[in-house]
Amino acid sequence: MLIQPVGDVCKKTAGCDPVAWGAVDSPREISDSVGDFPVHNRPLMTDIVAAFHLAVSLILHMDRSLLDIIGLSLAISLTAVAAAAVLGLPLGAAVALGAFPGRQSVVLLLNSAMGLPPVVVGLLLYLVLSRSGPLGSLGLLFTPTAMVVAQTVLVLPIIAALTRQVVETLWEEYAEQLRSLGCSRRRAVPTLLWDARYSLATVILAGFGRASAEVGAVIIVGGNIGGFTRTMTTAIVLETSRGDLPLALAFGMVLIVLATGVNALSLFITHLTRGGIG
Repeated sequence: MLIQPVGDVCKKTAGCDPVAWGAVDSPREISDSVGDFPVHNRPLMTDIVAAFHLAVSLILHMDRSLLDIIGLSLAISLTAVAAAAVLGLPLGAAVALGAFPGRQSVVLLLNSAMGLPPVVVGLLLYLVLSRSGPLGSLGLLFTPTAMVVAQTVLVLPIIAALTRQVVETLWEEYAEQLRSLGCSRRRAVPTLLWDARYSLATVILAGFGRASAEVGAVIIVGGNIGGFTRTMTTAIVLETSRGDLPLALAFGMVLIVLATGVNALSLFITHLTRGGIG
């Protein structure tokens, strides 16, 4: 039995854009700008060295395509984390201090949602945002906005659940003092959030780590369209499927550097806020 190439199958499938999904070749702006690295029948160390040189070359030459992918990746992830923080911090605090029927069920739901499978989230959002879905008229499918929504859905439970744990612990420690000052549970929320700001910074970083490494959901709702919805992680998937392992490894190295830089900056700011470094 003959196995058809993925691109041919996609071409025969209604509503499927093989170029958008990375199933067939599209113009390779990045590879062409710094040279192509064939990877067949080469030792692994050769691929790693080639990837290192390619990554350095891309950065030193300030490759426009690479910069666009980095900028889009950061914009999507940071926007999603910001939205998740705005929603998740007060939600977690409310669940921590609230006394309402079904509270334990909400806690269980939040904790379980921390492990949501990204591909399932992407599939559900695809159904909701597709033309036949309830929000299809908005035309958000295969756009950066849809990718932000997907990452927000994945990050929100992490921030909310971890915030609940932090605030609940602080409330158990300071409850008597706050009550003596006439502070109700509701009025205690801003105070506890401010007191836990360093711990919550770590919570937000955990959310950013989840968002920046996400690929399953964003490739489903974003489509991995070059120059429009292609991020670092989806570019790694595409180049790996093409067999261009050095370029895929180069993207991975840049992604690790970006994630490390953001975390180092946050740690630096935290130390400054506490009154000095060291």
